[in-house]
Amino acid sequence: MSKTKIFCDIADSKTIKKFNKKSIVNGFTTNPSLMRKAGAKSYEKYSKLLLKICKKKPISLEVFADNFNEMEKQALKINSWGKNIYVKIPVINSKGKFTGQLIKKLNKKKIKLNITAVYTFAQVKKINRCLNNKTKSIISIFSGRMADVGKDPVPIVKKAVQITRAKNKVEILWASTREPYNYTQAQQLGCQIITMPPKVIEKVSSFGRSFDQLTKDTVKAFLIDSKKSRFKI
Repeated sequence: MSKTKIFCDIADSKTIKKFNKKSIVNGFTTNPSLMRKAGAKSYEKYSKLLLKICKKKPISLEVFADNFNEMEKQALKINSWGKNIYVKIPVINSKGKFTGQLIKKLNKKKIKLNITAVYTFAQVKKINRCLNNKTKSIISIFSGRMADVGKDPVPIVKKAVQITRAKNKVEILWASTREPYNYTQAQQLGCQIITMPPKVIEKVSSFGRSFDQLTKDTVKAFLIDSKKSRFKI
């Protein structure tokens, strides 16, 4: 089983600069919400700033138009900014219309795509039909957000990995990661990529510690805090 690649889900330029140097991080994913949080005023200028920092590792930049024609224009423009870009296209627009024709069109133009906001196996099947396997593509399944509303993402991700296995240019990405154990789950399912926030990546970096060591560390932490608080009974 090949190792699941870790992408850092962030748009903050200082954080990207820091994590771009880490070998554990294989790429980056952003979205309009993360861009806004990072303080971007001009989408193009800010994206180009990130591309100056991240010159080789793949980075996903998302369209934000809701009209398919505008989405296409934005996708072509974003794609022109760098060779390491994956253009993020949502699986539907805000009106619920499937972006399949646009996915097909851009895929035929050899534009690397990251199809995002995917929640169902039916969506995965529809997306997979639109991809010709000549250009690298990612299907991002929002596993964490599924779990947030009490749904188990594992069966969907498992079936998605199986159905796309024949297409070596199509990768399944475990998105909206909530905890470090999601990395283990993604790895077990044969998921090619997982994207996670910086704080979760830091925790994954410490994988491998024994339960005995964890027990000692936990007890020591309680002891230190009780001494600092000068507790007495």
